[in-house]
Amino acid sequence: MTRSKLGTYSLFILIIFFGSLLGGAAYEHLVFFPRYLSDLPNSTALVNGKYGLNIGTFWMLIHPLLILTIITTLALNWKIKARRNRILITLAVYFSIIVVTQIYFLPELGAFRHSAESSVSPAEWLARGRRWLALSWLRAVVMFIATFPLLNALTVPVNDQLTHTAKLPGNFETVTTS
Repeated sequence: MTRSKLGTYSLFILIIFFGSLLGGAAYEHLVFFPRYLSDLPNSTALVNGKYGLNIGTFWMLIHPLLILTIITTLALNWKIKARRNRILITLAVYFSIIVVTQIYFLPELGAFRHSAESSVSPAEWLARGRRWLALSWLRAVVMFIATFPLLNALTVPVNDQLTHTAKLPGNFETVTTS
């Protein structure tokens, strides 16, 4: 199997993983978070206790898979400049989202989880939850838009881009493709 075919297959797998990430985000934002954030601190029963949901399980699985796949896809498509640039755009957006998630979204989720132990009023928790959900929807939309360069990368022809000329000693020239 050629490197260009492997690059194309890895791009397909990367797009599937991004679709999985977006599906998980859509589910949480449509089903789980509106209910969970609507009545803090009372609604923390959804995430605490013996039967509390651990939404982190999905994210701890999908992110390492995505990171490994995006690095592999980038490596396999490195010689194809148009694909490389599109993958790099998605990579830059993805890592920016991860940084923002670490700085704001995860700490707030931790605060929500322990809201029953705080002296913050339910009205303040509601306001914080609504703000978090609105900003998180924005984060999800940005991730959705970041998949378009990957989809566009599939349209880049690979054979023409992999052709290069190698000079041999003397006046001979040979053309090879990888």
